[in-house]
Amino acid sequence: MVMLKTILCTCIIMEFECNDAGHLACFGAYDIRGKVPSQLNEELVNRLAKAYATQFKPKSIVIGRDVRLSSQNLAFALFDGFVDMGVDVIDIGLCGTEMLYFAVGSLGASGGIMVTASHNPSDYNGLKLVREHAIPISGDSGLYELERNIIVGDFPPKTTHSGKVKIIEIMPRYIDHLLSFVKGKKLKPFRIVTNAGNGNAGPVLDALESHVPFELIKLNTNPDGTFPNGVPNPLLPENRTATVKSMQSHTCDFGVAWDGDFDRCFFFDEQTNFIEGYYIVGLLARQMLMAHPRSKIILDPRLTWNTIEQVQSLGGTPVISKTGHAFIKERMRKEDAVYGGEMSAHHYFRDFYYCDTGMVPFLLISALLSSENKHLGQLVSGMMDAHPCSGEINFQVTDPPAILKRVEETYKSHAKAVDYIDGLSIEFATWRFNLRMSNTEPLIRLNVETRGDRQLLKQKTRELQGIIK
Repeated sequence: MVMLKTILCTCIIMEFECNDAGHLACFGAYDIRGKVPSQLNEELVNRLAKAYATQFKPKSIVIGRDVRLSSQNLAFALFDGFVDMGVDVIDIGLCGTEMLYFAVGSLGASGGIMVTASHNPSDYNGLKLVREHAIPISGDSGLYELERNIIVGDFPPKTTHSGKVKIIEIMPRYIDHLLSFVKGKKLKPFRIVTNAGNGNAGPVLDALESHVPFELIKLNTNPDGTFPNGVPNPLLPENRTATVKSMQSHTCDFGVAWDGDFDRCFFFDEQTNFIEGYYIVGLLARQMLMAHPRSKIILDPRLTWNTIEQVQSLGGTPVISKTGHAFIKERMRKEDAVYGGEMSAHHYFRDFYYCDTGMVPFLLISALLSSENKHLGQLVSGMMDAHPCSGEINFQVTDPPAILKRVEETYKSHAKAVDYIDGLSIEFATWRFNLRMSNTEPLIRLNVETRGDRQLLKQKTRELQGIIK
């Protein structure tokens, strides 16, 4: 790591840990995330609040936090910074990221900051920043300018008219909004295992329970920042065991697990099989098009064939966007898309301020299973047979651009189509792949899919792995 020292006009030297690219170590392309306190601490967060107030000039700001042990103090540091700058703070307390988005949109606030590191280990924390209408602040829309202002620290003096802190209980109106997505739909009394992972989803499930006919077998519902049952990341196979065992014990209709800030949800079918997020995108796209005919659907370029087929079969228009919540949300607004889905289990809805939510998909899939009178495994089996996929495979490499170049040179000359919307996507008549660099780690990520040929999928995945390694 490189240590960046900046001499301020007051001759005070501030020191922040930076990465090899010269950015503060906690700053990424989409949000802020780092180890506490070496990369992210109360002093830096307080300066962020002042930089946000100086740059965006909000009148009011919503602040929420996850259950991590460092989250409350980081939130209080934000309070102090904004109040000193004359900005009113709306404190919604312990919540999920989507509740922060909802609060900003529904309360008409000037912006919001969620203190969370989502599925990262317990010694990490982070910040997700939005403007009015829950519009994200990313590297392309002001995040790096905030970073520069944090380092320089040249803020206006403390205002004589301090901001006020107001506590608002957002849960009741948030629950009402969630239920609006299934209003008028007859939900069946499913038995469902729900694993909150000791993150922030537990209180929402408790609040939802009396409004739906489900029997919820609730696991790890109590928010606990020590994460006694493991980091809340259901993408890790070892973190699925508790959900699967509970489903087997209770003979459930399906299962759902959430990450720490529950902006992603993951499904298990009636046989306890983990369902790739790619196929859930297809189901939700169909469901949204049934309710909103001829609408546009946004998808990411990693895996595409199934989603495109599902959307076009119902007269919708598929639109491919660069991966990442800021890019998806921007494209959704531009296209007025009703829904956007990423294979990573981020699902975005126009009627949820174009934001991602892990609770709306839970309700919508429940409604779909109710209306179709089929099991989840039955609904996705045809998609999985028609477009089997590798799942995302990560490779730690020293020179990601060189690897992408090598792969491109290997396949480009006999490809049917090549695009660079996000990384490298190469398509052939019966198979395709996407290879892209991580925005946050020295990794490249591979996804492969075929047209109904599982043997070809294995062959091409092994072939690409050999070239990459």
